[in-house]
Amino acid sequence: MREAFINRIATANPPHDVHDAFLRFGQSMLKDDSRRVALFDRMAERSGIAHRYSFVQPDPGGAVADTEGFYRAGNFPDTAGRMRKFEDCAPGLAVEAVEKLLEGEDRSRITHVIVTSCTGFSAPGIDLALVERCRLPATVERTMVGFMGCYAAINALKLARHIVRSEPDARVLAVNLELCTLHLHETADMEEILSFLLFADGCAAALISADRKGVAMESFRAALVPGTRELIRWHIRQQGFDMVLSGGVPGAIRTALTSSRDVILGGANDVELWAVHPGGRTVLDAVEQAFGLAPAALGASRSVLNDYGNMSSGTVMFVLDRIMRAGGDGRGCAMSFGPGLVAETMMFHMAA
Repeated sequence: MREAFINRIATANPPHDVHDAFLRFGQSMLKDDSRRVALFDRMAERSGIAHRYSFVQPDPGGAVADTEGFYRAGNFPDTAGRMRKFEDCAPGLAVEAVEKLLEGEDRSRITHVIVTSCTGFSAPGIDLALVERCRLPATVERTMVGFMGCYAAINALKLARHIVRSEPDARVLAVNLELCTLHLHETADMEEILSFLLFADGCAAALISADRKGVAMESFRAALVPGTRELIRWHIRQQGFDMVLSGGVPGAIRTALTSSRDVILGGANDVELWAVHPGGRTVLDAVEQAFGLAPAALGASRSVLNDYGNMSSGTVMFVLDRIMRAGGDGRGCAMSFGPGLVAETMMFHMAA
């Protein structure tokens, strides 16, 4: 059976590092409750995150979250306002990543475009913006993978692999774009406020083809964890997209991966490369414990978490990009987690 390869990956981020400003604003919503502020500060210190990027420009004085008043106490934007911001900013970020990816590439050979996003929707959408602004063929086949959350990138790779294996000349452009920072909420709920120290914006673009270079995709498996559908929820409401990320997620992931380890790895005991979605420090700790990994095994995931935070679907591609740029060979496992609770996994190896 013909193999499919991730030939290369390119990434892009908005211009503003908002991590410190968002931490200050998260603290402000705790209403001077010293116990809860101390808890928030402790979790921020242990988050493993130093930088996050957004199109929301932070206010240097710290009196408000941002200079344009997108987030202002007592007047957070409604869903329409958030979607207008997405429509203004998202296409340009996607184009930036794709232009990096396709530099020197014969664009007339691109046959398919797959776009994943769970943080914004419009039509005509990002897929058509890429066709027009990146000078792709008007005949390109387009697929949107919407609202799957952090594991959407693995599903996009799975779809790209099916395309390449059935159409040997196919060259698939897969784009994962998320503007998570457009969906922060004004709330007193600690689990929701924790989004102020975790989520960020970013875009990853990948070229998938039958060319034998990069990462060879071997197999895909999904692990649904029974009884966990309430742990990760993502709903469209009047005040934006409403994310619930329970503190029970890491424990559920650890239990699920421990019990399904052999199924996910297909019995392999030679996995050296780990491209794990850094949904948070405790999520990475859970994966490390479930597979009995050495501390250095998730180095690429932890460095992406430190440098960019959790960018939802694009994050695992940032990790895979770092692994590919590091060179070398070996067999690997990529995985992401999302609503369900589901772990989507991919076995791969570096092309010879």
